[in-house]
Amino acid sequence: MPAPIRPDEAGAAPCDPAHVPVHVGIIMDGNGRWATARRLPRVEGHRRGVEALRRCVRAARELGIRYLTIYSFSSENWTRPHHEIAELMGLLKLFVRRDLAELRAANVRIRVIGARAGLGKDIAALLDEAEALTAANTGLTLVVAFNYGARQEITAAAASIAADVAQGLLKPEDVDEDLLSSRLETAGIPDPDLIIRTSGEQRLSNFLLWQAAYAEFVFLPLFWPDFDKDALRGALEEYARRDRRFGGVMPCPAP
Repeated sequence: MPAPIRPDEAGAAPCDPAHVPVHVGIIMDGNGRWATARRLPRVEGHRRGVEALRRCVRAARELGIRYLTIYSFSSENWTRPHHEIAELMGLLKLFVRRDLAELRAANVRIRVIGARAGLGKDIAALLDEAEALTAANTGLTLVVAFNYGARQEITAAAASIAADVAQGLLKPEDVDEDLLSSRLETAGIPDPDLIIRTSGEQRLSNFLLWQAAYAEFVFLPLFWPDFDKDALRGALEEYARRDRRFGGVMPCPAP
């Protein structure tokens, strides 16, 4: 079992701050396949995935990342077998009840994005509690994408803007990228610089589609339960080697 998350310590960011992304998003993939490969129940893969999450949050703090967004449960995951969903909800409850105090003490702020409508009252209350109890924290912001789908998020933002135009609160010419961004659930959070996906799959799976327009992508062959600080550091090192031009070109060196 990983050691508990510790409060901030001076000098805990060994990476060059100039090359550390401000915001990292992670698609935590491969729990079930990790378990299947070991002839274990899928739920054991999810349990080990929670341990990997603890390691990841601790490592993100130590490496100087300011925002960490984890894709914990997509809006499409409801199509999984009922017993697996029940196990996942149980693990979420256990994580919040067990780790919330430590996250709060470690100066981690929790924000939750995703639809709250239709969630069980117990789950919704836990998410609300996690946000409320850490709202004043100023260290790492842990963004939990739960019951989240990027297409649904963008659709809701567009509908909100359309309603304001219909009521005369906005003009069509007022609608621009900044306005739409302000209606997304990630409003106030910088766009991700780096998206990491484990398990070897190379797709976004409806994760931060708008926000990831200029993110760098690192796809790792390991399954999520095997993710650790070395894996995160390796992804950051790969990120540091990239030239981020945002659609432009690098100036030619002088002759």
